[in-house]
Amino acid sequence: MNEVPPSHGPGGTPDGAARHVPEDVLEVVDDAVPPDEGGARGMRVLASEKFSASDAVGGARGVVESVAPGLLFVVVYLVAGQRLTPALVAAGGAAVAAVLVRLAQRTPVTHALSGVIGVAIGVVWAWRTGDAADYFAYGLLVNVAYLIGTLATVLVGWPLVGLVMGMFSADGPLGGGPWRNVVAWRHDRALRRTYTLATLPWVAMFAVRLAVQVPLYLNDDVAWLGTAKLAMGVPLTALVLWISWVLVRPARQHRPAPDGS
Repeated sequence: MNEVPPSHGPGGTPDGAARHVPEDVLEVVDDAVPPDEGGARGMRVLASEKFSASDAVGGARGVVESVAPGLLFVVVYLVAGQRLTPALVAAGGAAVAAVLVRLAQRTPVTHALSGVIGVAIGVVWAWRTGDAADYFAYGLLVNVAYLIGTLATVLVGWPLVGLVMGMFSADGPLGGGPWRNVVAWRHDRALRRTYTLATLPWVAMFAVRLAVQVPLYLNDDVAWLGTAKLAMGVPLTALVLWISWVLVRPARQHRPAPDGS
């Protein structure tokens, strides 16, 4: 396959910079967000010339690993006559199975392991309280934390998308450069505005999730809560990634290199 020379982005960053980042480092970054909440696996797509829906959601396997535990929990809970134990076993079993399959195939297990941790917390929480809705409580708290954190990055002038772009730039820390390059874009007022605008969809996503799911949780509406969680997880995250990618792409393409070349 012929390679196309990358165009320069902010600070002379090639648009395909993410390809130069070591895969083991990417695996850690990818799992910053629990996969059942949509994951962060697609964040590196923001630094790419082309948007890949598959990369944004971690591929077919990533989708299955993300949605299977929650889907099985709701289905088994309803089929079993709203009995909690079978639903918890089904959800936990699906998460563990994902890890075992990856181990057997000798593929990276970090994405599946982070899913097991999230499912385990939900299973233990619901088992201790006896309330099926509490299986989803951890996910709600995660979204509260990310809403506060993402909104804070906007309010203090260090928008999340800008930090991500700085991390994945060829001269950023993940590419072997100094950490100060993560925020080199802050010297450009236009870029700050662009990255702030591209971060707002993430704030909106976490806020909308909570606005829809918290009332369902308080009403113990397990079926609709599980459905909302699945619909507003991977699919919504992929949509927000695409919106952010569209917003940052023009700035990345037309931003000249530091030397003016």
